[in-house]
Amino acid sequence: MSEISEAIQAKCLAFGDRIIKLNDYLLKEAANAKPTYKLVKGKRVYEKSVPVYLQSISALCNQLLRSGTSIGANNAEATNAVSKTDYRAKSFIALKEARESLYWIDLLHRNNYIDDKQYNSIYADCEELVKILVTRCKRINEEIEKK
Repeated sequence: MSEISEAIQAKCLAFGDRIIKLNDYLLKEAANAKPTYKLVKGKRVYEKSVPVYLQSISALCNQLLRSGTSIGANNAEATNAVSKTDYRAKSFIALKEARESLYWIDLLHRNNYIDDKQYNSIYADCEELVKILVTRCKRINEEIEKK
């Protein structure tokens, strides 16, 4: 593996680590939030067994966890590709997963699950990965088209 490939993989791993930590943090915060309930004849009756706020954050976190960690997995597969076309395919999948991660990060921010500081930090990291992967995918396309 070249130094550049190793650097890209290190960035993918670091981003994956951040995604895992963010996932754990958000789910812990949501679980610690007070569920809504009504008083019926002096007793608490909870709205649902799994409150809606847990359903939403859980679904969003799951999507981000899958796409955010998939970037590194697909990048690792690309570096061990059996052909240039296989390398290109895996690289493009890594890029698609990075772009999908940007979407889930945006949704988390728009719905106030992450604050501006968290958003700006993790979004910038993901955007950097997208730029790196776009550059690599363009280079691969140029190499394949020359043949």
